[in-house]
Amino acid sequence: MIDIIKKLFLSDEGATAVEYGLILALIALTAIVAITGVANQTVGMWNDVANQVTEVS
Repeated sequence: MIDIIKKLFLSDEGATAVEYGLILALIALTAIVAITGVANQTVGMWNDVANQVTEVS
């Protein structure tokens, strides 16, 4: 029983999975922030276009 517990504590497979999970979460968070920023700029650009078209009409 003690050997099983020692193997469990000495194994680094779980730590690697956690590290990959953290990296994936960081990448996902960065992508969401970037997409949100671009989306806000795009909406603002199209609102400006709509306002200019309305003024000309």
